[in-house]
Amino acid sequence: MAGGRRQAPPREDVLAAAMEMIAERGLEKLTMAALGREVGMSSGHLLYYFGSKDELLLRTLEWSEGRLGAERGRLLTRTAPARERLDAYVDLYVPDRHRDPHWTLWLEVWNRSQNADADARDRQAAIEGAWHRDLVALLAEGVSRGEFRRVDPDRFATRLRSLLDGFSIHVAIGLRGTDRTQVLAHVREFLADSLLADT
Repeated sequence: MAGGRRQAPPREDVLAAAMEMIAERGLEKLTMAALGREVGMSSGHLLYYFGSKDELLLRTLEWSEGRLGAERGRLLTRTAPARERLDAYVDLYVPDRHRDPHWTLWLEVWNRSQNADADARDRQAAIEGAWHRDLVALLAEGVSRGEFRRVDPDRFATRLRSLLDGFSIHVAIGLRGTDRTQVLAHVREFLADSLLADT
């Protein structure tokens, strides 16, 4: 009816707006009130939808991870050598730059997870699990084709992801001496030594 209440934007639009605000203004500027102004909703309405800022951040991370997961799937299912696809996985994993919005959000959500409930922790574990399963499958394929040394794919994936996490945090927070180019060089050297070298 004319003059009725304006319909709230779809939840995905709210999550996209939150991610855009993080990218443009930084996480510290993402308040419920500021996001509400951005999407034409009151902060109370946002709280009704999400319950808390922690839930908003986790949902935004899940939304961003969904997009990354689709890109990861596209890269890993290409017809290409396993090593080339592994390089693509690493490129997608490592932050683009200092204050990379996805990694900024990831760090914040994990920092808040110290006090998170079991459901939130399970959802965070699901995010990590998707990256891990894809990497294990790629490593197993590379081993079976003789492209990689005979490593245990699950154990190697656990160690590689820990290495990637450590380096990625350094890039995301802007630690001096660890920019993206240097990190990718370190990781490629590690892979050459541990995965491709002759036994």
